[in-house]
Amino acid sequence: MSRPWFLCVALVLSLVPISAQTSATLEAHGVEVTDTVYQGRKAVRLLAPPAAPNGESWAVVKGSAFHNGVLSVDVAGKPAAGAGEGARGFIGLAFRLQDGHYEYIYLRPTNGRAEDQVRRNHSTQYGSHPGFDFDTFRKIAPEKYEAYVDLEPGKWTSVRITVVGTRARLFVHGAEQPTLIVNDLKMGDTQGAVALWVGPGTDGYFANLTITPNKP
Repeated sequence: MSRPWFLCVALVLSLVPISAQTSATLEAHGVEVTDTVYQGRKAVRLLAPPAAPNGESWAVVKGSAFHNGVLSVDVAGKPAAGAGEGARGFIGLAFRLQDGHYEYIYLRPTNGRAEDQVRRNHSTQYGSHPGFDFDTFRKIAPEKYEAYVDLEPGKWTSVRITVVGTRARLFVHGAEQPTLIVNDLKMGDTQGAVALWVGPGTDGYFANLTITPNKP
């Protein structure tokens, strides 16, 4: 029996690298998306209002279909004008997005060089929307889904995320060893779209996004 056309399209998309560099390649959800030049690089800017609900600000890469593979991107996040005291410049990637559910890994740039060690320990974060945000994880599994890495707000930072089955690894600044290890992705071994992700009150910039699926 032949596959329906839409499954064939999804299969093709899952086998080739996808890059997104402009707002035209994105579908906004709860964010303002614009093309810009930031610190000398062509970039996509995502601006999330301070009052945005947590986990509701992203821009989906049109046509993306991701199961296992590598997600690479350069990001620069900082608190937006008028952001509250708790703003950290939250910025990262969401993946396996389907029907409003997704896995995500992000940075808190203002924590990277904070004078408080606990804040430093919260520089990176894994979450699974909607059931497992940072607050839930800190209650049920303190320290397990967060880790330190050196960051500066508003500075370009290279991020690479590898995903296989229910495991994900976060690599920052081109490091050979992961900064954050997740062995139990809460959505299980699923697939879905990829999205640029920012938290409430974030002024975020993205460049050089590449989605490289693993070969079957």
